[in-house]
Amino acid sequence: MVSIGIERPGPRLQARGLTKRFPGVVAADKVDLSVAPGEIHALLGENGAGKSTLVRMIYGVLPPDGGQIHWEGRPARIESPRAARRLGIGMVFQHFSLFEAMTVLENVALGIDNPGAMADLARRVSEVSASYGLPLDPRRGVHTLSVGERQRIEIVRSLLQNPKLLIMDEPTSVLTPQEVERLFKTLRQLAREGCSILYISHKLDEIKALCDRATILRGGRVVAECDPSEETKGSLARLMIGADLKTAKRRAETERGPVRLTVEGLDLPAESLHGTALRKVSFNVRAGEIFGIAGVAGNGQKELELALSGERRAKDAGAVRIQGQEAGHLGARARRRLGLGCVPEGRRGHGAVPDMSLVENMILSGYERMNLLSTGFIKKDAARRFAENVVVDFDVRAPGTAISAGSLSGGNLQKLIVGREILQTPGVLIVSQPTWGVDAGAAAAIHRALADLAAKGAAVVIISQDLDELLETTDRLAVIDRGVLSDPMVTAQASIEDIGLMMGGVHGPAPVHDEALGSRRYAV
Repeated sequence: MVSIGIERPGPRLQARGLTKRFPGVVAADKVDLSVAPGEIHALLGENGAGKSTLVRMIYGVLPPDGGQIHWEGRPARIESPRAARRLGIGMVFQHFSLFEAMTVLENVALGIDNPGAMADLARRVSEVSASYGLPLDPRRGVHTLSVGERQRIEIVRSLLQNPKLLIMDEPTSVLTPQEVERLFKTLRQLAREGCSILYISHKLDEIKALCDRATILRGGRVVAECDPSEETKGSLARLMIGADLKTAKRRAETERGPVRLTVEGLDLPAESLHGTALRKVSFNVRAGEIFGIAGVAGNGQKELELALSGERRAKDAGAVRIQGQEAGHLGARARRRLGLGCVPEGRRGHGAVPDMSLVENMILSGYERMNLLSTGFIKKDAARRFAENVVVDFDVRAPGTAISAGSLSGGNLQKLIVGREILQTPGVLIVSQPTWGVDAGAAAAIHRALADLAAKGAAVVIISQDLDELLETTDRLAVIDRGVLSDPMVTAQASIEDIGLMMGGVHGPAPVHDEALGSRRYAV
């Protein structure tokens, strides 16, 4: 094990030999970890390296099969998240533990101990969310929120408990550069006040800028400890994946072909009181081009994804044209027949069904284009071969194609969904949040696959809140702000500061709630 040590006070948290086994795999293999008071400690590794297993043991979600946890110098048995919170451990999960039928406030109340009066809690939620630059309306229903807005609930809920150790799993995935810097200031202040932070992120620039120390896992084992500020992105990536990182190559402008996707004057009313209406959205994407759409969560990205995929239809058939054919009035199945593929932002439940096998998930969107049906019956051998091809071509770490999709790590599930769509060779591909919560190696693989698809003549649209991703992968991009799309700009000529300010300009007062419309009201 490589070790570049830094002298620290006695650890607040110390894990010794933590081990966790699942059928066919050792997810955590005698892991040692220590986090000092006031330290911001990074936990790095590929998807499936054991990071989530380790922090779930620390937070009491999973019981370890071996090893010990010491808290502030004493052995501790953390048998539940409630026990962890009593010690002073808070956690922000990457995959959310929220009830969609409830409001933001009700979800916060369920996730903390002794929430108190709802009116007082609503005030606290509003104050904390405002001070950390994570705007939340306590009265909104969770089912109306985007992925990014749901992540804000997890962050605010954890910060309300004033933790001594805060575990953060991909907290900046949906923030603008300005919001990331504001969050970093908050985390540094918390650290100065003595709070320990265990920080999981696949954004290596963040790790280098923020963290004092890093522990790196590979295959369930600790392979290195280092000071991230003394490492390069390349050296950190090598420690994580055991090899040099391969990145996508940009294509030349001369390789663009005819327009494959045209969106013209797309109007779509909000689906709910808290939804975002699309207003006169217009853009086009040519063959061989990757077009990016940036924006802060909740400004119409989800609505645009649904409008492009056909899950929501426009009144005007000509508002969306796929490879020259009017498609605005068509549903998802008909648009797929025209050559459309789609990777939705929600991989669990929308992009894939967790309880179904990998083979069954291949059939969901590929049954027609991959010829997986015969007279209404599934061609099992063909479906299995399709799944196996996706697993091999996209390096999905899975013991077989018969396992459930829900048993895959987040990054491997994302590679499975992206691979399923790309191997159908669509003429137009819509991808929302392609690498959210995905490690550097998997993200690079997804970016290469999208670049290769575009090079073969497809038109690719990436909807992402990760501005770095858009700047690295797209040819042109635009910013969506409250359902209105800006004029497209050439990515190579775009300024990250200006785009970030355009994204940050979406913040405004919360929508007015009217009891006559059925909203729940708490005095604030």
